[in-house]
Amino acid sequence: MVRIKGGSFIPLYGTDSATVVVKDFLMDVYPVTNADYLRFVKEYPAWKRSKVKRLFADKNYLANWETDENPGQDLLPLMPVTNVSWFAAKKYCECQGKRLPTVDEWEYVAMADKEVPDARIKPEYNQFILSWYEAPKSYNQTIGSTFKNYWGVYDLHGLVWEWTLDFNSVLISGESRKDVDKDSNLFCGSAAVGASDLMNYAAFMRYAFRGSIKANYSIKNLGFRCVRDVEGTVIN
Repeated sequence: MVRIKGGSFIPLYGTDSATVVVKDFLMDVYPVTNADYLRFVKEYPAWKRSKVKRLFADKNYLANWETDENPGQDLLPLMPVTNVSWFAAKKYCECQGKRLPTVDEWEYVAMADKEVPDARIKPEYNQFILSWYEAPKSYNQTIGSTFKNYWGVYDLHGLVWEWTLDFNSVLISGESRKDVDKDSNLFCGSAAVGASDLMNYAAFMRYAFRGSIKANYSIKNLGFRCVRDVEGTVIN
């Protein structure tokens, strides 16, 4: 893990472009891998593919693994684990004495490129992210395949999408993170109303994706990483 020095920023979505304050925290350098998750399901058998409750994971949970305890030869140990639900990712982190990052924490770290902590004003940086979103996915890259950013964190962009603790806190169908309108069919039309930077389409796509999923979904390009609080501050 590496320590992320806290600060403030205006996220893509916020009430009246409110500034968000992020406290210091620790973040995993890499996403959780197949090898990591295999150790987890062996230690906690209730999270094996054949035993997990459908309340906590849909039928796609670990669907790309050959068996309960064998990801298969095509899924290398150091590839990021995917097809894991939010419930499973949350449990994994808790069992490591960690937790999932909040949306604000993830976005705060993901603003960085190799050189600066906030690269959102760089057209080439946003284009890099958009190019990855638009490219056909092969899902055969191992962790560390992308650049190390300003904080020393790899793979926030260019490998897989990642779960966050409060992934559904921003409802794309409405005009702010506090909106209660859950009609996901409307996100394409009115979603941009609450954006603090209408040109930041890369971030908009992330928020739209988060707003379209549910906690028991298991998706082939969705993985996760963990964070840990500093000085005992816990976010529930």
